[in-house]
Amino acid sequence: MAKHYSKKFWALFVVVSVVLLLSLFIFLEWKRSGFASLQRFLGVVPVKEEIQTDMSTLLSIADALVDTNGETKTYLILFQNNMELRPGGGYIGSFGILKIKDGQALSLDVHDTVNFDGRIPDTVPAPYPMKETLGVSSLKLRDSNHSPDFATNAKAAEDFYHMGKGEEQFDGVIGVTTHVLESVLAVTGPVEVPGYEGSFGSENAVLDLEYQVEQKYYKEGISFGDRKSIMGELSAQILKKVKTLSLQDKYKLFQIILGDLHSKDIQVAFKDAALQAQIEKASWDGKVDTAWNQDYLFLVDSNANAFKSDLYVVRTYDYSVDLTEAEPRATLTVNYHHTAKEKSYLTKDYQAYARIYVQKGSYIEGIAPVSHQVVYGEEFGKKVAGTIVQVPLGTEKTLTYEYKLPKTIETGEGYDLKIQKQPGMKNDTKVNVTVKYKNGTTKKYQFNLERDTVLGTLTPQ
Repeated sequence: MAKHYSKKFWALFVVVSVVLLLSLFIFLEWKRSGFASLQRFLGVVPVKEEIQTDMSTLLSIADALVDTNGETKTYLILFQNNMELRPGGGYIGSFGILKIKDGQALSLDVHDTVNFDGRIPDTVPAPYPMKETLGVSSLKLRDSNHSPDFATNAKAAEDFYHMGKGEEQFDGVIGVTTHVLESVLAVTGPVEVPGYEGSFGSENAVLDLEYQVEQKYYKEGISFGDRKSIMGELSAQILKKVKTLSLQDKYKLFQIILGDLHSKDIQVAFKDAALQAQIEKASWDGKVDTAWNQDYLFLVDSNANAFKSDLYVVRTYDYSVDLTEAEPRATLTVNYHHTAKEKSYLTKDYQAYARIYVQKGSYIEGIAPVSHQVVYGEEFGKKVAGTIVQVPLGTEKTLTYEYKLPKTIETGEGYDLKIQKQPGMKNDTKVNVTVKYKNGTTKKYQFNLERDTVLGTLTPQ
């Protein structure tokens, strides 16, 4: 009888294996030949400061995993499907429990969150608007990542796990989105699975697998109970390719995985304080930046009963700042383009709870047009405003936010802006920024929001 796997199992297994493989490879290379050899491996001399930080962090992780002093370390892995976007990355359809001892992965047990959530009591009220849009009155593990801050979500997930009578004590929590699968396949190339038609490549794997386990299995005469057995088989084929990659391709995969860490498709929270300090220094912690004291912008969307529609939604941000007035003003327009034309098992009219986080002391004058209530509040030292946005199939919708900036914002040549990227958000979000300075000059910036971005690091157009 075929072994059954969760729909997300193989992606989790590949991601964890790749991260461990690369970390261990770098660690052993460094141990054998010293940092100079590591620089030759990178092909960059001198190594850029960010790469140095990344390498130092990976070495610390590898060191912690390779030498556990005979103790078993246990990690909670949250698999987040960002085709159904949530504030912390995506819908948590499954979670894994990974055990490691002195560099050896002892086990990876994967659980379906829907089944596990049945063990959690209905004692935590769901935040607005989950009841109104999802019919969810009590918060459970699958919806625990309703915060854009990963440290908050990691603690919530662990708390819900224990509320469901889970007995493991975790040394860390790791969040992973489906984008990482595409990253791995982009380097390994398409993978064929014996007994199945075609191949699975970086551009089609997620959709093809979704179709296979939801629709195609029936046409191929595969029983409902066996329809997901392809996941384990695909996992084995991908791992075979990863193990045989050339040194050059291993470095390419290493770079891509680092990109996924910086784009928050992989987020990490360790209990070890020194190790977590390294993670935070590398900005792999997925935290809301509470230390930044200049202009700030963080847009957070939560798919609200719109199937996997985030796969088809394209966003554009236009942000204009006028620093010439006595009270500096900002205007933000967010355009949502639903590119799907008709309803399917993957998509329908888009609906999301859209929130904007701006610097505390800002005064939000209005959001237009709105068809639902606007909820105001404060969180992580930021001013927050949220409302439900609805975008029918094949249409566009634009929300405009008008607000005054706090008086503490630098209005001279020292003005700077930080835009944080939502975990799980696709890297194709276009951002246009126009700044009118106090002396009357204007600068324009245009970029894709692939990671947290500071305006001062960009070159104006």
